[in-house]
Amino acid sequence: MSYSQVYAASLKDPAAYWAEQAQALDWFKAPSTALMATEHGTYQWFSDGELNLSYLALDAQIAQGRAEQVALYYDSPVTQTKEAITYQELLARVERFAGALSGLGVEKGDTVVIYMPMIPEAAVAMLACARMGAVHSVVFGGFAANELAIRIDDALPKVILTASCGIEFDKKIAYKPLVDKAISLAAHKPKHTIVCQRPMLVAQMDAHRDLDWYAFQEGAVPAKAVPMKGSDPSYILYTSGTTGQPKGIVRDVGGYAVALKYAIHQVYGMRAGDVWWGASDIGWVVGHSFIVYGPLMGGCSSIFYEGKPIRTPDAGAFWRLISEYKVNSMFCAPTAYRAVRKEDPQGELAKAYDLSSLKWIFVAGEKLDSSTYQWLSELLSVPILDHWWQTESGWPMTAPMMGWEDPSLPRLGSTNKPIPGYDIQVLDAEGHELPANEAGHICIKLPLPPGFAWSIWKNNERFKTSYLTDFPGYYHTGDGGFKDDDGYVFITGRTDDVINVSGHRLSTGEMEEVVAAHAQVAECAVIGVHDELKGQVPVALVVLKAGADIEPQDLEADVVNMIRDQVGALACFKRAIVVSRLPKTRSGKILRAVLRKIAASEQYATPSTIDDASILPEVEEALVAAGFISLVESSPSA
Repeated sequence: MSYSQVYAASLKDPAAYWAEQAQALDWFKAPSTALMATEHGTYQWFSDGELNLSYLALDAQIAQGRAEQVALYYDSPVTQTKEAITYQELLARVERFAGALSGLGVEKGDTVVIYMPMIPEAAVAMLACARMGAVHSVVFGGFAANELAIRIDDALPKVILTASCGIEFDKKIAYKPLVDKAISLAAHKPKHTIVCQRPMLVAQMDAHRDLDWYAFQEGAVPAKAVPMKGSDPSYILYTSGTTGQPKGIVRDVGGYAVALKYAIHQVYGMRAGDVWWGASDIGWVVGHSFIVYGPLMGGCSSIFYEGKPIRTPDAGAFWRLISEYKVNSMFCAPTAYRAVRKEDPQGELAKAYDLSSLKWIFVAGEKLDSSTYQWLSELLSVPILDHWWQTESGWPMTAPMMGWEDPSLPRLGSTNKPIPGYDIQVLDAEGHELPANEAGHICIKLPLPPGFAWSIWKNNERFKTSYLTDFPGYYHTGDGGFKDDDGYVFITGRTDDVINVSGHRLSTGEMEEVVAAHAQVAECAVIGVHDELKGQVPVALVVLKAGADIEPQDLEADVVNMIRDQVGALACFKRAIVVSRLPKTRSGKILRAVLRKIAASEQYATPSTIDDASILPEVEEALVAAGFISLVESSPSA
């Protein structure tokens, strides 16, 4: 069958299509029902089936003869450490750790927060939680204590799993003090913190709360996989919310398992025994879906990399890994390749390695610019495949189907065609479907396919208002764009206040709350501006209080430190520009869309709702003085 035939069949009878895909899994109890509506307007998949993600990732693979195959290649140039962990070895570690958690009283349905660097113990922790039915919530190690505290109070974990430190290039970042501070800030106090001590920086332990990672496992009874209902939650993953309050995306077990098995084979084209590299971090959805669960469920060997694309030791780090481990395909955000290109413009370092194992490269997380695409294509001579998905989706929404005999060809500027099961439509503000090549709101008609988030942790109503209310009958992605005559999807950018910084989605609204807390600031707007390396970076436009006595450079230093302390260094927040006023509508709303256009030197129309149009030239002048734009480039179109 052709793509068009399969895609049409998946939309005509989604329950039948996905029930067929579900047969690829090793169920403890096969589901009798594929699709079922929830009370809050979404859908659950395979709710009465019984299975376990850890079992599918480990036990089932061993049963198929992969006991001695490498499950995880751990490569840490920042610590000069390498390890090849077989499926059998990984299972033993996971069984023991799950048993030790059980010995602490962690039970099915309890929550566990994981705040760890990219070390094998982090993967063990995730798989152990899944094995015993605990709901894990991985928090990216770059988040500050305040952000961790917010997540602790929302998830209410019984224990926190952490390490003594993470490493950024040659800098050791102490994790334990951040965890301790987060616990002191949080209203909820987890019973235990389990600490993996790393020799390069040993943490001080609290005798009443802290346990050593290895010592607490001594004598633990290895745990068998607990049968989970398809509708049971597998994990919580917090994503930026437009209100500044993170949203705890909830992923189920059954639909997620079906989606990952389908994706690793059909979307990414991987087969059992292949070597796959998701070049990301477990703190993000890529790490969950395509560093840990997906590749292992597909019988692949997955790269677990603790390092950066450059300075570890040089900009040839990616090429070394591809050559050394015979990587067949990889996934990465364009930011990483831009960093490599900046350090090695001619790609000379790649010539030192045998990259013949590489079949194709997937990119996502932010817009793939044409120059990076061309550079990679010429350097590697393999297909460079843009695709699109979100934390909420959990797996790709548009992509070429590389597991098929006739995958759709890449098209520059497009993230490719919708994957079967995703009824992607472009709507106008009133919810009417737009014709080809006309830009609007990108939405997905319900029901959403398996693997998609079905709620926000303990807040069904927020899921409904965040995603399902603006366009009834559809999931609103928050992205704008269009489809061309052939059905290819083009993403033009976010329609809310979430920006992509190095492929990480961050809320400008959250940063505004931090900046506004400065004693000298009357009001502010944080916008994302283009950055050649990181894609976007946040910039604050700040109005000072009357009589404020502070130099602009001192204010900037203050708010940069505040963002670093309360959001984290990953925000890459470095600029705060003082302006006299901010443009607003007559009802008092800040015109952020116009500010973004001014900062991008784009033509803009003066909104009819603006209260005072004379403010716009003032903002332009401030941005010119700061070196962002020139007055010649930025001017209104009306």
